Amino acid sequence: MTRVRSLVAATLLVAGGAALGAAQSAAPEAQNMRLVGQHDLQARSAYQPLVHKQGDRFIAYVGHHGGLRRNPLTGRDELNGTSILDVTDARAPRYLAHIPGAPGEAEEGGASMVRVCAGATLPRADTSKTYLLRTMGNLSHEIWDVSDPARPAQLTTIVAGLRQTHKNWWECDTGIAYLVSDGRPAGWRTNRMTKIYDLGDPAHPRFIRDFGLTGQEPGATGTAPEGVHGPIARANRVYFAYGTGSKGVLQIVDRAKLLAGDPASSAPLEPTPANLKYPQIGRLDMSPDWGGHTSFPILGMRVGEFGPNTRGVTRDFVLLVSESLKNECQEPRQLTFLVDVTNESTPFSVATFQVPEKPGDFCSRGGRFGPHSSNESFAPVHYGKLVFLAYFNAGVRAVDVRDPFRPREAGYFIPATTSNTDKRCVDVGGTPRCKVAIQTNNVEIDDRGLIYLADRANTGLHIVEFTGELRSLSPR
Repeated sequence: MTRVRSLVAATLLVAGGAALGAAQSAAPEAQNMRLVGQHDLQARSAYQPLVHKQGDRFIAYVGHHGGLRRNPLTGRDELNGTSILDVTDARAPRYLAHIPGAPGEAEEGGASMVRVCAGATLPRADTSKTYLLRTMGNLSHEIWDVSDPARPAQLTTIVAGLRQTHKNWWECDTGIAYLVSDGRPAGWRTNRMTKIYDLGDPAHPRFIRDFGLTGQEPGATGTAPEGVHGPIARANRVYFAYGTGSKGVLQIVDRAKLLAGDPASSAPLEPTPANLKYPQIGRLDMSPDWGGHTSFPILGMRVGEFGPNTRGVTRDFVLLVSESLKNECQEPRQLTFLVDVTNESTPFSVATFQVPEKPGDFCSRGGRFGPHSSNESFAPVHYGKLVFLAYFNAGVRAVDVRDPFRPREAGYFIPATTSNTDKRCVDVGGTPRCKVAIQTNNVEIDDRGLIYLADRANTGLHIVEFTGELRSLSPR
């Protein structure tokens, strides 16, 4: 394997922003991954990228943290919201539209979360349409018609009057959506619980129920568990991650029981302790040093090392990521866990993955160092072979999970900073010490296997590809 340090010299300007960003002020670092293209996203702080194939085109939707930037397409200053780009030619992304978001800086504003479904896959939608589900800051959840991605139009507001939102999940085949929302207006003891809606007809949302851990519900006493960060649904299971970066919980839920409730209950969907426990199959309470940010299921893994064994060769896992939250390592070292969920009632962590601080000197580079999230796409090109972790100032890390008991790094890409890249500060004896650093916040893959990196520190969107040996291999 070779290590590559290269300076991207070309700069290509397109409508809406810079396809290759501002002038590079540092070289990218890479191993078994290479840069294909990038866009500066109008220097907006980016949270979540998602790529959806619409006809013959690949369209990227990027959710942003709060802020205010000029949109060259309109000539106006606009509150950070949702960027829409055509990435069919990943070498030259083309900015199509920006949907403004909510007022407020960082996580107080913007429109950081995005999910997209085609009407042709939803059960009761207009089959000619494509729909965007997004948060409107912490205030509400919205549906937009993005059938023409250059001309998005708001369709409806699902729920408003909130003071907190976060990472949603939308099942495009059933229309069921899990909306992380503020529970306090309804008496819940957490600012992040899950509102479940049927969005099979996105124009007419239907509320199903509220859900969370016991102890969070209205009327509970004692210490409330940490709020949910986000769910991921797969194969009649919903995997909920709570706690983000500390006091974490992984909860495994029977999806059918979650949606229907306990038939023996007179009010099966009301948030009583018994009703909240009814669909739960398993629960893993983590060490208080670590939390549940992303719970990505990797199911049906054949463990090659176990081949001679008579039982237990094929197993199910959840990749459980604990988020780094503090700059320059002023916190416990955050990790990524491989949790064996083959026996769902007793999930058990069997391995961890981390990037060594040396020789990269990541704790002194500035900004956060550690994992934030994994990709969440089940695209078969990488599923069961590689997962990609957003690692803040350590860029994206490609992790070989074919042996889930021994995950190993297979490659990485750390983008170069640009003149847009914002500084990150720590307090040193009452004086701020600030450094400019890449902050790769979230990653996602598309059906072609390309990996998309969204930068929290205003550097933009980076599109990379994996070039190592696993590119052509099947799962073990």
